Amino acid sequence: MRPDNGERAIVQIVVRDNNVEQALRALKKKMQREGTFREMKRRNHYEKPSEKKARQKAEAIRRARKLARKRAQREGLIAKRGGRR
Repeated sequence: MRPDNGERAIVQIVVRDNNVEQALRALKKKMQREGTFREMKRRNHYEKPSEKKARQKAEAIRRARKLARKRAQREGLIAKRGGRR
């Protein structure tokens, strides 16, 4: 839910039993998942068009490699990596 046309996405977190710490953790997790922190860090300084192009190309390569790795894991060509899930 990341609008690229200048609109702002509304993020809503419910605070249950006055547990603000839990709500804050949920908010941070949601913002991390949506890439909000990365976007804020990126917008903090001016990015030259050449740097933007290089970053977008690197991100595309990273996504393609991740997709290929997931596909290979599903097909059983490589072992699944250990980790939390």
